[in-house]
Amino acid sequence: MSEVIGVVGAGTMGNGIAQVAARGGYDVILHDVRDEFLDRGFAAIDKSLQRDVQKERLTVEEKEQVQARIRRTTDFGSFSEVSFVIEAVTENLAVKTEVFKSLDQITPPDAILASNTSSISITKLGAATKRPDKVIGMHFMNPVPVMKLVEVIRGIATSDETYERVRLLSEKLDKIALDCQDSPGFVSNRVLMPMINEAIFALYEGVATRESIDGIMKLGMNHPMGPLTLADFIGLDVCLAIMNVLYEGLGDPKYRPCPLLRRYVDAGWLGRKSGRGFYEY
Repeated sequence: MSEVIGVVGAGTMGNGIAQVAARGGYDVILHDVRDEFLDRGFAAIDKSLQRDVQKERLTVEEKEQVQARIRRTTDFGSFSEVSFVIEAVTENLAVKTEVFKSLDQITPPDAILASNTSSISITKLGAATKRPDKVIGMHFMNPVPVMKLVEVIRGIATSDETYERVRLLSEKLDKIALDCQDSPGFVSNRVLMPMINEAIFALYEGVATRESIDGIMKLGMNHPMGPLTLADFIGLDVCLAIMNVLYEGLGDPKYRPCPLLRRYVDAGWLGRKSGRGFYEY
């Protein structure tokens, strides 16, 4: 398989996408702004693959082959010959726009530029390039190696051919591609985030304890984890950013972020990654 996939961002999502692509037989160029971020991302890939070796889903030799397909770089110029790039940087329109402008200048003109955004407009990202027909959303779910879904988002200018190439790639990565149109939060977060936000309101208003709220949703709705635990897992700053996108993009007061969510983010209580959110870690 000669096709090379570029992945921008070696964080949780980026390193997961790089791992899945390399495991699917693709050569991968993993980019981040600093070597330490790349090293941290590669260590996460190693740990994840080692779990599969221990569970006998992968041999040691296969693990080494997967890792050998991933090349790390801090140089955007390395993307000059890739046919497909998946961007997984921070959930911020200005940052992503700059990445897409750079990719548009460096990558071959027929390369597809995909974003792993969970809420930002694909149409806006496409408009920052000279190839809006080749810009698309590929929203992977966390943890990427485990979760089957790729939410595929078409911008206003995304072509059918681009969508078809993304669908085929998703299949090769052993994922299921389900498509939707470009609207704030798409489907996944338009449905999920208001539920999490409502759970935070229930806590804020003293309706129940955090344990009761999570327990009721787990036992009553068969959710694998409660909404407050899930918010901590996602990151409260990410939850707030997505709620703001919904609130500003749709203009409906039902998407107003709970004041308690804002307060926790202001305090730096971002969930699991900071050691404290709705729970202590």
